[in-house]
Amino acid sequence: MVGQSEGRKVVLLEPFVHQVGGHMSMMKYDEHTVCKPLVSQELSFYESLPLAMRQFTPQYKGVISVHLKKDSLGNLTLLASPSLQAESCGRLDHAIGDSAVTIWHKCKWAASTGTGSEHTLVKRCHTQITKTFKDSCPGKMLLRTDLQYHTDPLLEDANGNQPERKSYNPWGLHCHRQHLNRMSSKYNENKLHQFLLLENVVSKYSYPCILDLKMGTRQHGDDASEEKKARHIKKCEQSTSASLGVRICGMQVYQVDTGHFLCKDKYYGRKLSPEGFRQALRQFLCNGNHLRIDVLEPIILQLKALLSVIRKQSSYRFYSSSLLIIYDGLEHKENTAPLDNHLQGHFQKTNCTTTHGTNHARVDVRMIDFAHTTFKGSKCNHTTYDGPDHGYIFGLENLIKILQNILEGK
Repeated sequence: MVGQSEGRKVVLLEPFVHQVGGHMSMMKYDEHTVCKPLVSQELSFYESLPLAMRQFTPQYKGVISVHLKKDSLGNLTLLASPSLQAESCGRLDHAIGDSAVTIWHKCKWAASTGTGSEHTLVKRCHTQITKTFKDSCPGKMLLRTDLQYHTDPLLEDANGNQPERKSYNPWGLHCHRQHLNRMSSKYNENKLHQFLLLENVVSKYSYPCILDLKMGTRQHGDDASEEKKARHIKKCEQSTSASLGVRICGMQVYQVDTGHFLCKDKYYGRKLSPEGFRQALRQFLCNGNHLRIDVLEPIILQLKALLSVIRKQSSYRFYSSSLLIIYDGLEHKENTAPLDNHLQGHFQKTNCTTTHGTNHARVDVRMIDFAHTTFKGSKCNHTTYDGPDHGYIFGLENLIKILQNILEGK
């Protein structure tokens, strides 16, 4: 297990600043590892993962114990340990340093008081959190920490429209705050929680551009209540989940012209028509100056390989799971040569020119979020299905088709 092998007794969990979708908070354990609350059905999936699927999922690294901790000001943090005992929780204050989480909570507390005497604290915290994020996070030069990005509503104006945020993605901090509030209202500090340890699939990227796609035509699990089932069916019917088998849950794209991430969330994705979805995919591939043609072919190749694997997974249903598409916003110079003139003009709607290069860029395609995944032999009670997940396959086929059209300039 990660914690044991490194000999660390206590780890202060930080918000994972590159979380672009989902409602459950993803936490940073170390540079190469993230963690999330353990769900038995998801654990069962990782423990019996088919060999063919391993290249398309984060590496499973084990289970960690986590508990909530309040400091003298009432700020909430999460502490993790592979061997933590409940009675030892009270002796851990000295182990907590000024991390991004602690500093962020201090900033939030100070900003909420609104008094002039706290202005210096806010300013100092702003500097501290920027330094901490720069020291610890991929995309470190892009992480701007303006306090207004930690306030509600996070991503919409008074008319319900979403501006294009060009900073680090605020969604992860939003999920983190919600998660801490839920935990503090339900449990005392000594309560131990189990978290899954998973590979940080974006750690190798300097400026990770991430697209989070909710896959399939059905999103509710077998265990959903009638009310929840009806709610998810309605979301699918009113979005591209029904028409395309895929919808956008969130994304961040590095913009070279501004030096910041452009961010979109799940509410943006739900409103998209099929044509809007196609334009959003183009936007995901646009860095502010040109379309990243160099990443398109390797993405399509990986999606086709995944499609081949999913077609062979009989009984698996990946309800409510997501698919991450990742590439680096830091572009190699050999990939920026202009494309032939006859292909220019096909991408004017994205305000991007097109480029190509001789080398393919590194990309990743990873399936995540298996809390509602079912399969024959799972430890959890569920319906047993025959054949592959046709809703997921439908979404993958449409996704590949749209990306191929973009590649061909259609």
